[in-house]
Amino acid sequence: MTDEKSHFFRAFLIDKGCILIMPTALADAIRDVPDFPKPGIIFKDITPILANPALLQRSIDLLVETAKDQKIDKVVGIDARGFIFASPIALALGAGFVPVRKAGKLPWKTHSASYTLEYGENIVEIHQDAIQPGEKVLLVDDLLATGGTAAAAVSLLEKLGADIVSVSFLIELSFLDGRNKINHSNINSIITY
Repeated sequence: MTDEKSHFFRAFLIDKGCILIMPTALADAIRDVPDFPKPGIIFKDITPILANPALLQRSIDLLVETAKDQKIDKVVGIDARGFIFASPIALALGAGFVPVRKAGKLPWKTHSASYTLEYGENIVEIHQDAIQPGEKVLLVDDLLATGGTAAAAVSLLEKLGADIVSVSFLIELSFLDGRNKINHSNINSIITY
């Protein structure tokens, strides 16, 4: 293995003959991009994880584990990077995939929820028939920051009568306290800053 790639794999365990990449290796792969998308922001770039099949698979496996062996009917992904993780998680769990999208992006009848941004408001939507009452749902996104988008997604799922098993993120920026905005008791993050 080249030195360039070896740092991605330095944290691992040997378990039953398999190499398991630990969350620290995922964290090591995340690139900090200063002043993106605007000055003062340090963007957590996950594209190195996405470009590496072993890291991508491990991130999906760890997010699947947040379902805690419960039967999941639907995996809901939040626009847009949440889709990257939610679709393969749905396949791994034998569940359907449901997108929560920005306003105006879904073609059928929708429910919408708004949330506050630093300078304004945004809206997310879900199809009215996407979830049946009582269906067990795993909500997934790549990042928990201020919690507004996830809180809006949870409110949409509650409106549809979903049984939300977990709200799960690859990354949590805990210093922004977004977890406290989400009306759910089972919130999981693989990597926390």
